Order: sequence, then C-alpha cells, then structure tokens
Amino acid sequence: MKKLIIAVFAFLPALAMAAGANVHLDKADYDLSDKASLQNGAKLFMNYCAACHSTQYQRYNRVAEDLGIPEEVMLANLNFTGAPIGELMENAIPEVDAANWFGAAPPDLTLVARVRGADWLYTYLRSFYKDDSRPFGVNNLVFPSVGMPHVLEPLQGSARLETVVRTVDGKEVETPVGIKADGNGEMTAEEYDNAVLDIVNFLVYSGDPVKLERHRMGYWTLGFLAIFFVFAYLLKKEYWRDVH
Repeated sequence: MKKLIIAVFAFLPALAMAAGANVHLDKADYDLSDKASLQNGAKLFMNYCAACHSTQYQRYNRVAEDLGIPEEVMLANLNFTGAPIGELMENAIPEVDAANWFGAAPPDLTLVARVRGADWLYTYLRSFYKDDSRPFGVNNLVFPSVGMPHVLEPLQGSARLETVVRTVDGKEVETPVGIKADGNGEMTAEEYDNAVLDIVNFLVYSGDPVKLERHRMGYWTLGFLAIFFVFAYLLKKEYWRDVH
C-alpha cells in the first residue's frame, strides 16, 4: 500500500504538466503507420519549429529510414545545419542568445509528446490568438502568457479569442470559449488542423520511434506465451498424475 501511495504522488507532477491550463483538450487522432503524415509532419517541424527547437535525441539517418525518406532528400530539404546524415538533429541557435530573446531557451522537443501528451500538443498549436499586450503579439489559451511566437501563423492566419459573458457568484465574467481564425492564412481551417495533426504525429514518433515495432513484438510474445501455457499445463498434469 505504501508503494502504491508513493507511485501516485510521483505521477502527480506529470499529470499536472500534461493538463496545463483548465482547457478542454481536443482529441489528436494521429496514426504512426501513416508515412505520408509523418513525412509532412517532419517537413513542417523542420521548416517552422527546428530553428529554435531541436530533437537532439534523434538522428537524421534514423528518421529518414523510419519515415521512408531517401537520405539525399533528407540532407537537401530537412537538414539546415549542414550536419552529416548520422548526426543528432540539433539546431544552430546559441542557447544563451535564445534565452535572451525568449526569456528562456526553447526546450528540446524529442520527448515533448510523452511529457505533455498528443492531445495537449494538438490543442496548444491550435490555440494561439492575437494579444497586443504580449511581447510577440500573441497569447495561447492552453498555455497562458507563453513566451513563444505563433510560428505557424502564416499557415493559419491571425486568430482571435472568442469569449462569452457568464454570471458567476452574481458577477458577470468574460469566459474564453475558443479560437476563431480570420481566414487570411495559406490554409483553410481544416487544412491547418490536418497540418498540426501531422506535426503532432511526428513528435509522437520522435518520443517513441519503436512503438509500432514494440506493439508488433508484443502480439507475438503474447501468442507464444498462450501456446507455451498449453504445453506447460499438460506437463504439469503429467508430473502430478501419480500424486493424485
């Protein structure tokens, strides 16, 4: 019982981090077997996110192999640091400069999907809205006062926070209810949601590159154990036959 209590308290910080602000998280229906989605997610991540965020526990050649991207295409289109194909996927931004520009150095995102969760990422990337009081002119419904600019704004376009006035304890309170894009981006709302889902899919893969293989091996292992159980049971019956 003591170990169970310790385990529960150990997971509380992770649960709090995954939840973030008290905002409904939309379901991210990602598919790790969808190579086209993973390839597009890698392309969008490297073009819009990798200038500040690295995935330094991944290697270019491993990602190229897993996602079905030829190495020459990987080097020509998804490698902006000139690193060899076998190197880790780090960015070129100096950490000290990044901390001065953003208030804190942008974190590595290799494991962000395992820490935050896919639903959190999917909702977060679709929850930026215009806020002139913030240094970068945007805020985020899921992560209030976030220090990150809305790097995907060219795709989504500018967005505004929609609110409703509700009565709470006899007082009228303006409550956020969602984000509404103005439609001046390169993508429609549906296209943008799909693009964000592809990025989330790539980040989920980055956090656990062998997940599909692990699941596949798990089915074979369970099948072997089921068959082995039959023979083990028959052997046990044979050993104990004379005892009874």
